[in-house]
Formats: sequence, structure tokens, C-alpha cells
Amino acid sequence: MRWLFGVLIAIAALAVSGSAALAANPPRLVSMNVCTDQLVLRLADPEQILGLSRFSRDGWQSHAGDISRYPVLSGGAEDVLLIRPDLVVASAFDKRSTRELLKAKGLRLAELAVPRTLDEARQQIREAGDIIGHPDRAAVEIARLDAALARARRAVAERHYRVLPLSRRGWVAGSDSFVGSLLSEIGLRSAAGDLGFNFGGFASLEAIVNLRPDFIVVSQAGDYAGDDGQAFLLHPALERFYPPEKRIVIPERMTECGGVMLADALDALTAELKRVGR
Repeated sequence: MRWLFGVLIAIAALAVSGSAALAANPPRLVSMNVCTDQLVLRLADPEQILGLSRFSRDGWQSHAGDISRYPVLSGGAEDVLLIRPDLVVASAFDKRSTRELLKAKGLRLAELAVPRTLDEARQQIREAGDIIGHPDRAAVEIARLDAALARARRAVAERHYRVLPLSRRGWVAGSDSFVGSLLSEIGLRSAAGDLGFNFGGFASLEAIVNLRPDFIVVSQAGDYAGDDGQAFLLHPALERFYPPEKRIVIPERMTECGGVMLADALDALTAELKRVGR
């Protein structure tokens, strides 16, 4: 048994020394999509970031301030191969052929799963912090998420609201979707199940009006629609039954990826609940 104990001690020592080396020399990295952009901008040092995704300047990263200092990648393998980063941060949604080519050329890829629950979001933040070389920052983000979750639960307590998460063209996020999981975690009941939707589906205006939830949860406020999909939410029938005081607004950029933006999403939700509950 002594030899086994010695082996375990040696493995632990190697793990500690490896973590210390990573913290002292954090990897130079690139990000392949808007969701990994959010993670690296929050967790990495600016000098670590050699490039962000081609959609990084489309308004998804407004929390990060001026990101013009970072090069924008094309989405293909060529510019990544020219940069030769120590680490490529990607997800399962990135083009598989691109990921396989980068690996074949000897680049190290961190392929992060897409979170579907708050627990998976915490795990993703923790994993990203480890591979980027800043687990302490990941711990801070997880604590920030947990604190925001507690605030949202307090705002919902004893209200028993029934809500319908609704987006462009009448898409309803189902009870088993990430948004559905988020609503359930804080104590809101999603009306999507009353429509028979588990993961999600499209609902007609008539079905939405007849459902009569207490609130609809949408991704934008105001009376401007950039396209026909957004125009659905401004249909006169919806505006009649769901005016601004019946709409809870959580910007899509805060919920689409999960991860480090979820604390902001929960705080936005808390603020909206206070507004509509007056």
C-alpha cells in the first residue's frame, strides 16, 4: 500500500506543478465562435487573445468594452494556421472539417460542450478557466452566477408567474430547452408545456393569445423590427394582449450561449420582474 500511496502523491505533485506552470505561462489562443468569444474575453488576459470569431463585433460582446484591438478570424483554418496559437477554443457547433484540419496540423483544440442547464454552464466556465490558465477567474464567474441566481429566486418567490419564452416568428423555447431550464431554476413556470413543446416549436398567434400566460419573455423591447421574424412580436394582437408591462425582456446575447453571460441574464430578469411587478 505504501507504493500506491507514493504513486498518488507523485501524481498529485505533477498536477499541482502542471497547474502552476500553466498559470505562469498561460496559452496564446484564438476563439472560433461568439460563445467562446464571451468566455475568453472574460477569462483570458488581453495579451493571450490572438483572434476572435468573425461575428465578434456584431454586438454580442458589448460587455467587453472596446474589442477592436483583437484580430477578427475568417472562420476557416487558414488564418488560424498562420497565427499558430497555443490553443484554439472551439465548440461542437464549429465546422467539423475545420476542427479536424487544425488538429491534423498539430494545433491543440479545446472543444467545449454547449451547456443545457445551469450545472453544465458552471462546468463549462470551470473547464474554460482551467484550459485558459485562470481557474481563479472562473471561480469568480461561478460565484457571480450563483449570486445572481439567488437574487432572481428572491424576486420570483411566492409570485408563481406563468411565462412563455417567445422569439422571432413565434418560436417558443420548450420546457427542456436551456431557457426553459433557466426559468425553472428560479421558480418560474414555462407555459411551453401547455403547447406540447418539450425542446421547442413554432406557435400561432391564436395559440399564444389563447394561452394567456402572465408574461411573455422576449429578447428585445421597443417598437422596431429589423425583419419579418422580429415583426411577429409586434403584431397588433400580441401588442394588445402583451403590452410592455406584460413583457419580460432578456437580451438574446445573454442567454444564447450560457456561460459567463448568464449572471447578466439573471440580473436582467430580476430587474424586469421588479419592473412588471410594480
